[in-house]
Amino acid sequence: MDRSEQIAFEYLKHQGFCDVVYEPDGNIPPDFLIDGRIAIEVRRLNQNEERPNGHRGLENVSIPLREKIKALLKTIGPSNGESWYVMYHFRRPLPPWKQLESLLLTALTNFRNNTVNRHTTLTISSKFLITLFKAGQTYPDFFVLGGFADRDSGGFVLAELIRNIHICVTEKTRKVECVRAKYPEWWIVLVDYIGYGIGKSAQEELRHLLYFEHSWFKIVIVNPLEAKHGFEL
Repeated sequence: MDRSEQIAFEYLKHQGFCDVVYEPDGNIPPDFLIDGRIAIEVRRLNQNEERPNGHRGLENVSIPLREKIKALLKTIGPSNGESWYVMYHFRRPLPPWKQLESLLLTALTNFRNNTVNRHTTLTISSKFLITLFKAGQTYPDFFVLGGFADRDSGGFVLAELIRNIHICVTEKTRKVECVRAKYPEWWIVLVDYIGYGIGKSAQEELRHLLYFEHSWFKIVIVNPLEAKHGFEL
């Protein structure tokens, strides 16, 4: 059971359901079955980018990229009495990692080898730049990751919720098509990593703005920070 499924399970139990079975048919839909008749599919509600072969969550790029950059910074060497924070900003599409790694390593090595350094911003590629500023303390490494900004993320919360709910519902509808007839009622539970539990007025506005045709008996949005809190669309 992944983290989103754990949150959905906690939400369902809090709603008073006792007979909640995880993966009743094995590693195929549904994710949960309530009282032997209500099939539940769970999906992380996240921001997505369009790809030629479908949609992909933004974190599928941002998290691996962060880990690669953290590892790269450690290879550049010890502090020798001073450390510098590296803040990077990016948009998609990025160059292949090997190309970006080479460009980044060259820029950082040149900076480190300078006898006098100052707060600066360097363009590594057309959609990737770094800002370097001196740390207030000395770390074991010369360069330390100070943070990053994914320029494709963000936006107005309701607009992003509407767009990505459409994506998630469409994706799940296709996924369950071949097993839909097995159970009389299907719900989709979306664990909200965009709004993180929007307020009552925003919920009403979302319901008003979101109307679209779908085949789910219920669409439920759950707050990942407080799994007991959710609302139906």
